[in-house]
Amino acid sequence: MTRKQQTILIVDDEAAILKLLRANLQAKGFDVLSAMNGNAAVSTVESNLPDLLLLDINMPKMDGFEVCRQLREWSQIPIIMLSARGDEEDKVKCLELGADDYLTKPFGADELIARINAVLRRADTARAVPAPSACTCGNIQINFAQRGVTLAGSEVRLTPTEYTLLKELALNAGKVLTNAELLNSVWGPEYGQERQYLYVFIGHLRAKLEPDPTSPRYIKTVHGVGYKFQASAE
Repeated sequence: MTRKQQTILIVDDEAAILKLLRANLQAKGFDVLSAMNGNAAVSTVESNLPDLLLLDINMPKMDGFEVCRQLREWSQIPIIMLSARGDEEDKVKCLELGADDYLTKPFGADELIARINAVLRRADTARAVPAPSACTCGNIQINFAQRGVTLAGSEVRLTPTEYTLLKELALNAGKVLTNAELLNSVWGPEYGQERQYLYVFIGHLRAKLEPDPTSPRYIKTVHGVGYKFQASAE
């Protein structure tokens, strides 16, 4: 089956890196846009609505952290952050701001393409409609057909990764899902050791859905094992 051509926006202030990434992505069949600073990145997303954003952290005028923060105020576009620093603190900050993935420079073309495909796959999974087409758990209503989530009747905005994680938990309500199972089903086999991703995104969901995120009613931690979605508040 032929894949619909998807558009990727690359944001980096180094022309040589833009040129290299553009060549690699076009060779894999992607349409490519580029920007060399944060302001241009935000404008390009607004005007072109690309399918995915490759976003460098260290840029003039507006850095990648601020671009990610601004975009998450209104957009759920998948974002992969790029950085020459392998700082764990930077990775956590990117994920907490709403980025979907983090890749440390230098990286190989194969690794980049694998990460892009994994993130796009999660976005496609988020759009898929399972049976049943809706789920209600206490004050949380999930409409899988419309990919909509409400809490006590008010809309909750989720990124594709957050939504896919919530869907996986909700469709298995009452069942304990191990960390490995969630990483594999939501992120893919390439992320089997990235438990930090799971902790951060569970935190996102609790912050958006739980009356008290520090004492969750719905998304329960099963210590040393994984997580369970409580179908009704205890």
